[in-house]
Amino acid sequence: MTLTQLRYIVAIADAGLNITLAADNVHATQSGISKQLKQLEGELGFQVFTRRGKSLDAVTPAGAQVLERARTILHEARNIRALAANLREEAQGELSVATTHTQARFVLPEAIARLKQHYPELGVHIRPQGEGRIISLFESGEVDLAIVSTSGQAPEGGIAVPLFRWYRRAVVPNGHPLAKLGRPLRIQDLAEYPLVSYESSLQPESSLRRAFSAVDLNPRIACTSVDADLIKTYVLAGLGVGILAEMAITPADTRELVTLDIDTLLPVCTSWMVLRRDHVLRSYVAQFARLVAPQVDEAELRRVVAGYAEPKWPTAPLWSELQQRNVRRTVNRAA
Repeated sequence: MTLTQLRYIVAIADAGLNITLAADNVHATQSGISKQLKQLEGELGFQVFTRRGKSLDAVTPAGAQVLERARTILHEARNIRALAANLREEAQGELSVATTHTQARFVLPEAIARLKQHYPELGVHIRPQGEGRIISLFESGEVDLAIVSTSGQAPEGGIAVPLFRWYRRAVVPNGHPLAKLGRPLRIQDLAEYPLVSYESSLQPESSLRRAFSAVDLNPRIACTSVDADLIKTYVLAGLGVGILAEMAITPADTRELVTLDIDTLLPVCTSWMVLRRDHVLRSYVAQFARLVAPQVDEAELRRVVAGYAEPKWPTAPLWSELQQRNVRRTVNRAA
């Protein structure tokens, strides 16, 4: 019995018993996986999967027990490799991150650039996704970590580390009536116009819809996108009032757009980094977390992820507070 054989049967199970797909997922050949499966079943003395003709049909009861233990063994093997790499202070590796387009575009570039200064041989792969797809990619093992935002409870599926909190902003073209009100916006004001927002606004339980429902109104969603830059483009095209994350608004946007404060209308959101439980963190992952959220203690993070401590995270700072710290750091470096 080998780790390769265990990895192959787990891949088969995760691919819905499709050997061709399993082979693609582990970068092997179909014949190679079939041969290893046959050898493993011969050694075990029973079938892991039942057959129907030339296809696999189901996981046997005994096979289910083998798969459960195989996942544990593979998990610990990965932990041993990560521990050894950390002890060797190995700077090489691959880091795959699933996150939203907004985080990928406006939050992560500086942190990744600084991470690459410490780990120049590290390969970083960013996979921007819609909110609903991010955690599923993480749970399937296709990415190493997820960065996702919520306006309520922490996301499930792993250990959720609060990074920072942020508000949404309304954006309108120069000269728009809402830019001339001379008073704070109300939900009733937004209800008079079509809205351009994130795809998550279409969900019945979205915080945007709940805010409107609280005053017996419904938002008129004219257009949605997962990309904040597209939201701004459609606002300028006259499709409606944009609702987007505050970090997605840049100084260049002020030439054509007016930003309106809606902090009191919609709940604050929190961005979370979701990590796997009972893992040995690679050093570059722990440092990446610190670069995005300086308030996170790296040693504490390692203990929590390894399962040695319960999470007691400090209150996540506001995005505006982090930006002020970055400005001060830049000024100090220049001095």
